[in-house]
Amino acid sequence: MNNWRGKWALVTGPSAGIGREIARQLAAAGAHLVLTARRRDRLQELAAEVRTRHGVRAEMLLADLATPQAPQAIFDFTREKGIDLELLVNNAGFGLHGEFHRQPYARFAEMVQVNVTAVQHLTHLFLPQMIERGRGDILIVSSVAGFQAVPYLATYAATKAFELQWAEALAEEVRRYGVRVCVLCPGTTTTEFQQVAGSPPNALRLPETAEKVARVGLRAMASGKRVAISGGRNWVTVQALRVLPRATIAKLAASLFKKEEE
Repeated sequence: MNNWRGKWALVTGPSAGIGREIARQLAAAGAHLVLTARRRDRLQELAAEVRTRHGVRAEMLLADLATPQAPQAIFDFTREKGIDLELLVNNAGFGLHGEFHRQPYARFAEMVQVNVTAVQHLTHLFLPQMIERGRGDILIVSSVAGFQAVPYLATYAATKAFELQWAEALAEEVRRYGVRVCVLCPGTTTTEFQQVAGSPPNALRLPETAEKVARVGLRAMASGKRVAISGGRNWVTVQALRVLPRATIAKLAASLFKKEEE
């Protein structure tokens, strides 16, 4: 974690959950922060907390990654501030639970924009600086859902599969430039995700804390790992997915995420 002491890190979606804990732990390790999200009050609260508690600098920018212009605005903000980014944390993301045909398509389009397009765009903007400098870190928060098809969270799982596959490929591409890419894959976590997604209560089984997941991800990033699966139970599940028939996996996931009225 001392890798980032005195360096700048950008965290998307630090208003709550894993993103907030990542920001707190980076600040505790002495990193300066650029915090970007939609909710001003939460950004202000977090920025004030890390400045007071850890004596680090914290810049904040209101931005909605569901809009295509947001990544460029975030990049321009850091350039105007003269910030040379050492760590990019692509954390922002959301899900939507339910049968695909019953949900408003606009929300799926926003999900792809936030979970996929914005992640790629931000990385594409900041990566050249890292390559030129000969070092830099990119942490992408995906999910164990990215290892399988998940009925009733179909689009969300697909976006996380994209993040997983893309991050692993990118890690190999940029390795020779001294840039590292790590993808963090948590399972069920105690955050606002379930409430926002509208997932049924039975889907929240044996959750990990956001603090623990953030620690796993940052330690994996610092040690140069490319994939970090948080939690022994989740690791075993992922290994089982490699041998079970894909149709069986989809049926098991459907039984977990299907609401009683569906």
